[in-house]
Amino acid sequence: MNKGDLPRAIEELSHRVIGCAIEVHKELGPGLLEKLYEDALIYELRDAGLVVAKQVEIVLPYKATKLRGQRLDLLVENQLVIELKAVSLVTDLHKAQLLSYLRAAGLPLGLLLNFNVTMLKNGLTRILNERAIPASPSRSSRPSRSEI
Repeated sequence: MNKGDLPRAIEELSHRVIGCAIEVHKELGPGLLEKLYEDALIYELRDAGLVVAKQVEIVLPYKATKLRGQRLDLLVENQLVIELKAVSLVTDLHKAQLLSYLRAAGLPLGLLLNFNVTMLKNGLTRILNERAIPASPSRSSRPSRSEI
């Protein structure tokens, strides 16, 4: 899957969010607590005219019950999940966590932003949820690896 498979509005939204995150990182730099980056990013996103919800609970259906307790760091415009980190190394577990959130929320794109880097571009990871992206003529009709 490639970036062309996402709706243009979500791509544009992700670029706006990344711009706000770069501004936060430029002002604060690395080495602070995650909560401080969250507060600063919320400020920048709202200042840019975006609707932001923080610590949004997601419910995971499981058999005859619903599991609660997972929270999205930020949800922008009800379309884009932002997972914030301030760690020395982003692991596969962090990426899997965001993908699980995207699947539970039924959303196609999430941004994993690690502010504990000297340049934010090195702390940015885009996670795509193929299950939430509508099929397009450019996509193959074969199932992807994650669907097998």
